[in-house]
Amino acid sequence: MDQPTWKRPHRAKFAGVSDAAQQRQMPNLASIDLNLLVDLEALLQYRHITQAAQHVGRSQPAMSRALSRLRGMLKDDLLVAGSRGLVLTPLAECLTQMLPSVLDAIRQMMNLSLAPAQRRWKVTMAMPDHQAVVLLPHLLPRLHERAPHLDIVTDPLFSGALGLLEQGEIDVVVGQMDAAPLGYLRRRLYADSFTCVLRHNHPALAQEWTIEAFAALRHVAIASEPGELFGQIYDRLTKLGLQRCDPMVVSTVLTAAVLIAATDSVLVVPSRVATRVAAMLSLAVIPPPVELRPYEVALIWHERCHRDPEHRWLRGEIAAAASTAG
Repeated sequence: MDQPTWKRPHRAKFAGVSDAAQQRQMPNLASIDLNLLVDLEALLQYRHITQAAQHVGRSQPAMSRALSRLRGMLKDDLLVAGSRGLVLTPLAECLTQMLPSVLDAIRQMMNLSLAPAQRRWKVTMAMPDHQAVVLLPHLLPRLHERAPHLDIVTDPLFSGALGLLEQGEIDVVVGQMDAAPLGYLRRRLYADSFTCVLRHNHPALAQEWTIEAFAALRHVAIASEPGELFGQIYDRLTKLGLQRCDPMVVSTVLTAAVLIAATDSVLVVPSRVATRVAAMLSLAVIPPPVELRPYEVALIWHERCHRDPEHRWLRGEIAAAASTAG
């Protein structure tokens, strides 16, 4: 006689998993031959030993042995004879749902070294605004052609960039650094000199371009990071005995260029930047009347990425783009 419902023992069961599967002890992962999972995937898909063997490039006897090992490892028959061929056990049906995502994750893990054109990835580059104006118009078309699924994110803050490189929060730094600290590497991209930018009909252009005339103008400067050489122009004027002029500091090169186009101010920027902004606005480019030391733009990265194939490829692309950014 059936027991009353209220007396029947309650047995928890996970959806889609048999009682036997719940009681099955998990095998030691270190003892599992992962190749068996590929065989299992084919067996579950084709439900036919010969066809599964052909799919993975095994012989029929080898696939039969693989099925026998899988049965022993999972303590389940997995596939049994039915009226129309092999049929799946309840555990095999559950594995049919689980296994594709597991193997896809393993395949993605092993395919991280795909060619750049096939990968979907993101790179964060720390570089000052004025360097982005020079480099990115040459770099982005190259990357779009060679790595169409690569997303570039730029960060204008140079301060603290070395720590972020070490932590993996940014991938490369483009900027001024005479020597790379221990644990970091440096590659020279290009050298540049400073030049002056004024509006095309600036009154100073009709006069003698002397240090005194230059120092008397209102100056605009782009906010620079510690260690950059933008401040050297004003230090140089002070050393020459001229009154130091405190520039109006703005955050971006575009803001500076618009101010120059609309006022009688002067802007001192690297020559490559000057060429870019002068082409966009009606600006004149003229050498400074004071000698200024050229500076080098470098690519910096952490040794944690030094041997990574994708990172090495990216550094080569940046260097190639920089060589055409004259």
